[in-house]
Amino acid sequence: MAKITVLGGGTWGIGLTILLANAGHDVIVWSALDSEIEFLSKNHEHKMLPGAKIPDTVRYTLDDKEAVTGRDIIVMAVASSFTRSTAKRFAPLIKEDQIIVDVAKGIEEGSLKTLSEQIEDEMPKVKVCALSGPTHAEEVSRLMPTTIVVASKDKETAMYVQDVFMTDTFRVYTSNDVKGVELGGALKNVVALAAGIADGMGYGDNAKAAIITRGIAEITRLGVKMGCNPETFAGLTGIGDLIVTCASMHSRNRKCGMLLGQGKTLSEAQKEVGMVVEGIFSAKAGLELGKKYDVSLPIIEQVNHILFDDKDAKTAVRELMLREKKDESTDTKW
Repeated sequence: MAKITVLGGGTWGIGLTILLANAGHDVIVWSALDSEIEFLSKNHEHKMLPGAKIPDTVRYTLDDKEAVTGRDIIVMAVASSFTRSTAKRFAPLIKEDQIIVDVAKGIEEGSLKTLSEQIEDEMPKVKVCALSGPTHAEEVSRLMPTTIVVASKDKETAMYVQDVFMTDTFRVYTSNDVKGVELGGALKNVVALAAGIADGMGYGDNAKAAIITRGIAEITRLGVKMGCNPETFAGLTGIGDLIVTCASMHSRNRKCGMLLGQGKTLSEAQKEVGMVVEGIFSAKAGLELGKKYDVSLPIIEQVNHILFDDKDAKTAVRELMLREKKDESTDTKW
């Protein structure tokens, strides 16, 4: 069995901790927050995952060196906005060729780098994977059937992580399209905000289907322009993750969008959700990527206006509906 450390005590990190510990692996959970480690070690569960018990074999630590010394895999499960700073913090302690599995989803504003690229900046000699897909922590922590993709530039690393994480309730596929997997995981959160806004405004299934379908079209257009494999966006980390995030009651991005659609301010919505809403951090970066690669992203653009320019949601929807008429396919030949 593998020796695994999970950096970050959030719901997704703990969901994976439960999965891996139940599979017999030696798991340590690290957090920078004393209160988080104290609660986890005392209660063997996460506050936001009630009823999902953490196996007694799991250990907890606040000590950086203890967390990463002699481990086979380090899972980077901190919120995306803390990925770079956490990688920088642990870089002096990390051995060469250490396998790092990033499980957060986001794009860095300013640099426009994916999370694996940020980790490679700070830890240039490690082997980085991205683990992503339609995977709500609430279900993984209860060992409900789930599928996911591990993406790596190195085939052997991807296959090793696949072997370690795969169980009878957690099916893992491999991919070499790291950027495509990460791009789909980050931008689907922005589209999920749009889906939630539509729900909050009282719109129906037709609107939800339109947002999902045209949302994946936007992400795919951008991804292809950035050199990604178009098949990635038709798979688990593209349309699969988008569907679950736009439709699920567990989705914090959808919930935040619903609150915005009901008239709440962004700060009010974030406070009510009570967890990090990753789509807010990826929205500006997504828009900047569209400008950089000259790709039209109308849904992502309107989400940015609603989030940061106080634009009325009904006005945003009207503008989306009345854009210039066009073919659905970009290569239509009459």
